Amino acid sequence: MKVRESDMPEEGLWKSFFSPDVILKKLGLTGKMHDAVDFGCGYGTFTIPAAKRIQGTLHGFDVEPDMIEASQRFVELQDLGNVRLYLRDFMADGTGLPDASVDYAMLFNILHAEDPVGLLSEAFRILHDGGTAGIMHWNYDPETPRGPPMNIRPRPEQCAHWAESAGFIISRRHIKLPPYHYGIVARKGKRQ
Repeated sequence: MKVRESDMPEEGLWKSFFSPDVILKKLGLTGKMHDAVDFGCGYGTFTIPAAKRIQGTLHGFDVEPDMIEASQRFVELQDLGNVRLYLRDFMADGTGLPDASVDYAMLFNILHAEDPVGLLSEAFRILHDGGTAGIMHWNYDPETPRGPPMNIRPRPEQCAHWAESAGFIISRRHIKLPPYHYGIVARKGKRQ
């Protein structure tokens, strides 16, 4: 199931919206982490720099064959041996990764999905206890050059609430990621 309103713009335009290394640092992805997941890897904008930062495997998922192909090209150009890409409807079928198997989950520009709590619950399931979810989304501002329509674009407080509903503990709320995004860092604690 494609995430609603998720058509990707031309690659150069898309990549111009982000400073991936800065964003990954602010959202808590460190070199001490082993395995990580990118939900909706797209062009590999965050997949590639994240794979360079971690010690283990970066699992990148997308429902679009063109996005997997684009990411694969960049993986090969960078000669990265620690990236595994999956053409999979992770919204409907989950990731297929084992429980408690990764340290970090990237949920970037994707929580406008029809079931954000379900997606966050899948991230919670695959994270180790103490694992981190980095959440990023477009500012709730109609002047951003991209992003989903305002009627489905989540506000930071909605994303934090959804994460808490999935079992996460919010570590950092509303991190500014100029010029067009905000971020949240959430940790997996034990469910009560």
